[in-house]
Amino acid sequence: MENYQKVFIDFMLETGVLQFGDFTLKSGRKSPFFMNAGAYVTGEELFRLGDFYAQAIHARFGLSFDVLFGPAYKGIPLAVACAIALHQRYGKEVRYSSNRKEEKDHGDAGILLGSKLKDGDRVLIIEDVTTSGKSIAETVPILKAQADVDIVGLIVSLNRLEKGITSSFSAQEEIEQTYGFPAASIVTMQDVVSYLSETDREKSGFTEEIEEKIHAYYREYGTDIWKA
Repeated sequence: MENYQKVFIDFMLETGVLQFGDFTLKSGRKSPFFMNAGAYVTGEELFRLGDFYAQAIHARFGLSFDVLFGPAYKGIPLAVACAIALHQRYGKEVRYSSNRKEEKDHGDAGILLGSKLKDGDRVLIIEDVTTSGKSIAETVPILKAQADVDIVGLIVSLNRLEKGITSSFSAQEEIEQTYGFPAASIVTMQDVVSYLSETDREKSGFTEEIEEKIHAYYREYGTDIWKA
């Protein structure tokens, strides 16, 4: 694991984005942890978050793309923060774009915010966490309807490595199989467990009891990648 990934895990805990306890997910599953990317609210937090994304993008995709597309709504600040970070850290100038939930018919008309898309654009989709393929299923047709773009991949902050409701694959694996582009993350939940199990448990709040609950959860819901 790279150092920036370890620092990112600490960052999720410091900001309260990653929490341990008893949570009921949208899927109905009872989870011993929960990630709420909406808890990044200050300028410093968004600045740091954008930089973590930029480092993960550089490591996984390089810098050969033109547009960061953040699906509404949570993807909008992510795309903006990351575009700034890519410029500051790597001198890479990319455009940001996002969709509106409802198409605007006056002024800056259309369904897009930020940059318009043009034929040949290489687009990287940026999201917080992917728990199902629903968001991508909505996003890909929007992108393809605007121009003949090349979707180079998807980047999220946390890959839960959790199998879907109807298959043994994770949401990110299903996206790769369905759409043919790679999906990456800053860290996986397996990275989180591995790192926190070796750090100060009292400081992180990652008790042995919580660790065992997480392992029990993944014995039932984990993908083959987790089991490996």
